[in-house]
Formats: sequence, structure tokens, C-alpha cells
Amino acid sequence: MAITVTAAGLYALLSLVRFYGYRASNYDLVIHDQAVRGYAAFTGPICPLLGFDRGLGLGFSQLGDHFAPILAILAPLYWLHDGPETLLVAQAVLFALAIPPIWSYTRRMLGTGPAYLVATAYAISWPVAQAVNFDFHEVAFVPVLTAVMIERFHAKKHVAAALAAAALLLVKEDMGLVVAGFGCFALIRGRRLNGAAYIALGLSYTLLVREVLTPAFGGDPMYHWHYDGLGKNIAEVLGTFASDPLSVLNRFVTPQVKVETLAFLLWPALLTCLFSPLMLMALPHFLERMLSDIPNWWASDFQYNAFTVVIILCAGVDGTARLAQWMGRRVGTRTWALTWAAGVFVAALTLVPRFPFYQLIEPQFYERGPDVIAADEAIKVVPDGVVVEAANNIGPRLSGRTTVLNWGDLPPVADWIVADVARISFPWHSTDEEKQRADELVAMGYEVVFYRDGYVVLHRTSPSGQPAKVVP
Repeated sequence: MAITVTAAGLYALLSLVRFYGYRASNYDLVIHDQAVRGYAAFTGPICPLLGFDRGLGLGFSQLGDHFAPILAILAPLYWLHDGPETLLVAQAVLFALAIPPIWSYTRRMLGTGPAYLVATAYAISWPVAQAVNFDFHEVAFVPVLTAVMIERFHAKKHVAAALAAAALLLVKEDMGLVVAGFGCFALIRGRRLNGAAYIALGLSYTLLVREVLTPAFGGDPMYHWHYDGLGKNIAEVLGTFASDPLSVLNRFVTPQVKVETLAFLLWPALLTCLFSPLMLMALPHFLERMLSDIPNWWASDFQYNAFTVVIILCAGVDGTARLAQWMGRRVGTRTWALTWAAGVFVAALTLVPRFPFYQLIEPQFYERGPDVIAADEAIKVVPDGVVVEAANNIGPRLSGRTTVLNWGDLPPVADWIVADVARISFPWHSTDEEKQRADELVAMGYEVVFYRDGYVVLHRTSPSGQPAKVVP
């Protein structure tokens, strides 16, 4: 319990300091904030920011982007506090809630001492650090659900494991592939009926969401298709797997950053995870990322590695238990298990300085420079209840009281714009572009009502002096 509570507190601290220091972003904190606010208001997960950027209208549903209906269970929290901070605290708690089932699983497999060491290794693991450091994402639900699936399955509580798998499907459309991978593991463990059911359910669910549910909510099934190097659709990709497996394997490990990321993921388990069939559960996600055309998916940045961190650790526990059956004859089962767990803890600890958790002990992380003070003043100029196009790092601080759109080069629809012309933010490539766009907006009739340290607040009124009407 102490590890869980401490971890949740540290995760929340890291996220909230970043939030109040304007280090969060429209992509993706505002996106999820708008979706959950819609659930809380019983209007559905409407995401004006995505709709505006994609030219689909301000009434676009987040379910047409990534199918994550599980976000609805966070809606009651918005009745207590309506704002992005709520999501950051909820995420901290969700990540920490994976610790008890990890502890229980490890204790049953290796003993009490290793259980505490492995649970702590997860708590300070670099994939969790990267996810907590980058806004809020639906991945927050994945560690606890995968941990419960694995632990309950091992405890032979198969109904509870199946319920966790069903909840995992609601996190994101590709979680069906993870459930199918778990089904392969169940087959190997002798649960043939369960395994077949997991495989069928996972694959059919992912296909259903992609081909039916995403279009039903106004999305494009091909929007997140990033495998043109293998084929233009699923059939072509499968054909490439069958006809040229060596090219697929080469693509999986090229460029080198893919190998480095996989090494970073596997090394904290001291590679014993490779001796466990539980790794079949993680394999679909590895393939999804490393075979894609998106460089961000290959690296150790952002939230993507948190999808598999629990699976790898639990596979490491299982692999260690298997090795202990052989090694125990020489060094003793308990000694082997405790030595491995201590190594896992040390490996996680040595990676802390390389990843975001180290910021928590640096005084400058908590400092508020002139740019933060200027940003505070800029957002005060924007009134409540309006539609505002805001720079990527500004929108999260406005999202709780305004309708935020991302400031870019699209034709403006909002009467209020908060631009940043001193720092590069998505989707801009240079400050010169940002300055040029600000000048263009002034030429369109926007008035500069605030300027300090690169932050520019622009306001447009109609010829009658009334705010221009925004048409969704």
C-alpha cells in the first residue's frame, strides 16, 4: 500500500508541475479533457479540437479517432472538478493501481521479498515515467488491467481475468490484438477454450471497431493506417508477411532506434522475460509499433512503451520461476529469485536519471520563469466560455473554462487567439512562421490585446463591435 500511495503522489506531482508550468499540450491533454467533459455533460465525447484540425466540424466525436469508451468512467470525477488537472491525477492513480496485482503475482511466483522489489521496479520504471511526463492518455488504464488479467489468470480466477480483458478492449481499438496475444499464452498454458475465445474476441473486436464503429462516429478507418511500406491494407500486409518474411524481419529491427527501444524494454527484466510464453501478449504491440511508418512509435519517448511494461515484468517473473526450476538445484530457488528481483530493481533505479522522474529532485523543475508569468497573464485576458485557438502549450490551461482549438495555419474560426511567437509549438516548424501568421491575423482584423515574452493574445470583433459568431 505504501508503494502504491507514494507512486501515485509522485506521478501526480510530476504531471501537475508540468501542467502549471505550461509544459502540457493540446495534443493530447486537451483532446482527452474535451472528451471526458462531454461524457460528464451527457453529450458524448465531443472533441472540437480534433474536429477543427481535420475539417470535420466542432462536433466531432473522439470515438471517431481512437475508440476509447472506457474514458466515460472518469466522467463523475468532472462533477467534482471540471478541468485537465482531474485527468492528470486520475492517471497517476491508475498507473499506481497496477502495483498491488504485480506484487501479488510476484509474491505467489517468487516470494515476498522479490514481490516488493519488482513492484518498486515497476513504480520507478522508465515507460511509466515517460507516460506520466507526457499529458494524459488512455494507456493509463492498460497497466492495471493487464496486471489484473495476468494475476487473476495465474490464480485460476478466470472470470475475473476475462472481465479485465473485456475492459481492456474498451481502452483502444488495438487492444484486441493484445487480448489475442493473451489468448495464445492461454493456449500454451493448457486453457484451450479460454485461449481460443480470447483470440477470436480480440481479433473480431479490433476488426469491428476499425471497419464499423470508427466510421459510425465520423472517423476514417485509414486515418491511423501507417503501414504503407508493407501494404495498403490488412490483406496486403498479410501477403507481405507470407511472401517476404525476411523483409518484414529487417523492417522490425531497422533503423537502429527500434533495437535500442526493445533493448530498453527487455533489459529491466534482465531478459528472463524471453523465457516466458507470456511475451506473446506483448508481441502484437511490438509488431504494431516497429513495423509502422511513424518514427515516434519506434522510440523510447512518449507514452507508447507503457502499454507493455507490466507484461514484460510479469513475463520476467514467469521466466525467472521457470529458470529457477533448473537453477535452484545449484544456487537455491529462493536465492535465485531474490537475486533476480534485486537485479531488476537496480536496473530500474539506474535508468531513473535518464528519464523524467529525475526532474522531481531538481529545483529548477519547480521554478516559474518570466515566460510562465507572461503566460499566466496572457490567459487571464481570455474570458470564460469562449472559443479560443491557443498555442499547443497554452490550451491545457484554458481548456477547463473555454473551448480550445489548436492554433495553426487553418482559416480562423475563433474570436480569441493566444499565439506563441517566441517558442516553436506544434504544428509550426519555426518562430518565423508563427510571427508571420500572427501578422496575417492582424491584417484579417484581429486586434492585439496582450503581448509579452512572445505570447500574443488576439481578439476579433465584427463590424458592429460584437464578437463574431462561431459556426460549428
